[in-house]
Amino acid sequence: MSDFDFDFFVIGGGSGGVRAANRVSALGKKVGLAEEYRMGGTCVIRGCVPKKLFVYASHYPEYFEDAAGYGFSVGETSFDWKVLMAKKDEEIARLEGLYRKGLEGNDVEIFDSRAVLKGPHEVYLEASGKTVTAAQILVATGGSANTHNDLDGHEHCITSNEALHLEELPKSIIIAGGGYIAVEFANIFHGLGVETTLIYRGVKILGGFDDDLRDHLQQAMIDKGIKVILHEVFTKVEKRSDGKLDATLSGGDVLTVDQIMLGLGRHPNTKGLGLDNAGVEINQKGAIIVDDYCRTNVPHIWAVGDVIDRVQLTPVAIHESMSLLQTAFLNNPTKPDYDTIPTAVFSQPEIGTVGLSEEQAVKKYSALEVYKTTFRPMKNILPGRDEKMMMKLIVDASTRIVVGAHVIGPDAGEMAQLLGISLKARCTKDDFDATMALHPSAAEEFVTMYEPTYRIKDGERVG
Repeated sequence: MSDFDFDFFVIGGGSGGVRAANRVSALGKKVGLAEEYRMGGTCVIRGCVPKKLFVYASHYPEYFEDAAGYGFSVGETSFDWKVLMAKKDEEIARLEGLYRKGLEGNDVEIFDSRAVLKGPHEVYLEASGKTVTAAQILVATGGSANTHNDLDGHEHCITSNEALHLEELPKSIIIAGGGYIAVEFANIFHGLGVETTLIYRGVKILGGFDDDLRDHLQQAMIDKGIKVILHEVFTKVEKRSDGKLDATLSGGDVLTVDQIMLGLGRHPNTKGLGLDNAGVEINQKGAIIVDDYCRTNVPHIWAVGDVIDRVQLTPVAIHESMSLLQTAFLNNPTKPDYDTIPTAVFSQPEIGTVGLSEEQAVKKYSALEVYKTTFRPMKNILPGRDEKMMMKLIVDASTRIVVGAHVIGPDAGEMAQLLGISLKARCTKDDFDATMALHPSAAEEFVTMYEPTYRIKDGERVG
C-alpha cells in the first residue's frame, strides 16, 4: 500500500499535462490532475485552436475576390464577428469536453481547482481547502501573455487572450511585437477588414526564422495594406474620452486606434505555485529549471511545456511528457529530442519551416548549397493575384544532407509537417532529386530544384 494519495499528480490541464496523466494512468497508476480554469490549456482554450479558426475566417475576403477568376459571381458579402465568436466558443467547449472525457475514461481523478505545492510531496487544492500527497508530481502550468506592466498605460491594452474574446471587432488596431503571435494576429485582423498596424522594435519581423522568409512575408504584408513600423516601441498609451487609444511611439508620433494588442511573448506560469515550498528552483525568467529528462532539482518533481521555457509549442510539451513517461515509469531514461522541429506561422501568406535557417547553417557548416525558387502558384494565376510563393533548401555540401527546408505560400504548414519526416530521416539532396514529382502541385518544386542557386564557403557566397 502506497504512503501517498496518488502515485502521480499533475498540476495543469494543458496538452502536456493531460497526455502525461492519461498515459501514466494507463499503466495502472493512481493519477490526479488539477486545473484551475478550463481543460485544454493555452493551445485549446486561448491559443492554437481558436487562433487557427480565426485564420480560416480571415482568408475568406480573398477567396471571394479570387472567385471571379474562376467564373463565379459572388454577390455582396458581410461579416458577423459575433457569429464567428459563437462558433469558436462552441468548438472550444466541444474540445474541452473531449479532454475531460479522455481523462475520466482513463480513471484520472480531476480537481477543478488551483493547485499549490505545500511541500515536496504535498499539493494544496484551493477550491476544497484539501491537501493531497503524491509520490511524483508534474508541473505543467504553461505560460501567460506578457502584459508589459512597465508600459505607462498598459492596462488599456489587450493581449492575445482578450483578442479571442472581443465583443466587437475594432475598426483599427495596433499590434506590438514581431514574433509569430503578433504577426499572425496582424494578418487575422487585416483579413477581417480591420485597419492594422504592426509595430516592432527590430530590423525585420520573425527573428530566428530564415531571412528570406522574413523579407518575403514582411513585404507581402505591406503589399496587402498592413502598416509595418520598425525600430520603434510604445512609450505611453492613453485612453481618450471617446474610448479610442492614443499610442505614443519612441520616435514621437502619436497613433490613434480602437484597440492596442501586446504580442510580446509569454512568461512561464510559476508565480504563486509554491515552488519554493517544495525546493524547486527557477531561473531569472521564472521558468522551472529541469535537466535533460525534464526532472527538476527535486528528483520526484518534473516539469514540461511552456513552464520550462524551452520550445513553446504544443507538440513539444506532449513529446516531453512522453519522454517523462519512459524515464519515470518505464525504467527507460529518455531525453526529449528537440532537433528538427517543424514549425508554421499562419500568416498570409503562410510559412512552413523545418531545420536550420541559412543564417544558422552558416555557423554550423563550412560549405553549403542553397536551392531557392520563387514563383506564382497556379491557384493565383486565373484570379490575377500577384502574390508569389518561395521555397528553399539548405544542404550540407560535404554530406549532401538537407539541413533546412523553408516554404512560404498556400499550405506551407502542411508541407512543413511532411518535410519534417525527410529532414528527421536525414535525407540527402540526392534523395529529394530521386523522388518523383507530383504534378501539378506547388510542392513538386522541392524535388525539381536540381542546381544550387548559390553556394556558401566559410560564411561567404562563392557563386
